[in-house]
Amino acid sequence: MSKPRDHGGGLDAAIARYGGDRAGWLDLSTGINPVPYPTGDISPNCWQTLPDIAAQDRLINAARAFWNIPDTAHIIAAPGASALIAQLPRLLGTPKSAQIVGPTYNEWQAAFENAGWAVSAAPTDPAVRITVHPNNPDGARAQHDMLADPGISIIDESFCDTVPEASLMPNFDGENTIFIKSFGKFWGLAGIRLGFAIAPPALVEKLSDALGPWPVSGPALEIGARALLDENWANQTRLRLEHDTQRLDDLMKSSGAGPGVGTSLFRLYQVDDAQAWQDRLARGHVWSRIFPYSKTWLRLGLPHPDKWGQLEAAL
Repeated sequence: MSKPRDHGGGLDAAIARYGGDRAGWLDLSTGINPVPYPTGDISPNCWQTLPDIAAQDRLINAARAFWNIPDTAHIIAAPGASALIAQLPRLLGTPKSAQIVGPTYNEWQAAFENAGWAVSAAPTDPAVRITVHPNNPDGARAQHDMLADPGISIIDESFCDTVPEASLMPNFDGENTIFIKSFGKFWGLAGIRLGFAIAPPALVEKLSDALGPWPVSGPALEIGARALLDENWANQTRLRLEHDTQRLDDLMKSSGAGPGVGTSLFRLYQVDDAQAWQDRLARGHVWSRIFPYSKTWLRLGLPHPDKWGQLEAAL
């Protein structure tokens, strides 16, 4: 069994230590939209039969339109971006060296190391470069010219749907670029497990073989296509998230934290003692994210519109 990795979540452990129950806790440890896309009615057929080709095609076509994916790129849907991250290192040929500039989302390093790759922040002539754009946890953005470097570039844009104008998708070169997109974060539906890889055709074929038939459930296919086609919801959601981000930054500043950085799905704050801040918030049944490599970083997701009072009281 692999070693558990540091992530957001862990609410059960927080409840065991600080008391209460899930209904009374405000979990801000992840960067998931607290107001999810309204799934609406799901066709009974989605639950009763294996997903058909037409449903898969509708989802892929909706994804291609939403992300303005070039015709030279192929797309595959998977049961979450994490499933794609786990598969990619084993499908990119003989393990060599990979560059991952951190700190960033730690599943990338774990996946490549588990597949035998040598991972470091600044290797000589890396065969693969992984960039999380915008980065998690600090929101840093990659430069548009980075794809000009030799080797394979993997761009994880799981948090880019809040700022679609910043996407590096126009830089897709058709040969050495792979994009990862996550559905659960911006649409607030992490539980349906849906992610996408945009890549050269040969790699998409390998991913398809690795994932097997019907990798995405019928309900996820239907909800995903519906959501990706709903541009009005996406636009209104970006405006709400921007407003709530400013509100959170103002609240944290007034409570003694440094300026917030990140995205409009999560904010990272410099504080004097991150563990002490987490303890204080947890006593008010608000769960936050701290990091084993920093004693002063505190990350918060956005509260649901009905839960701001609980965060204010905890602070």
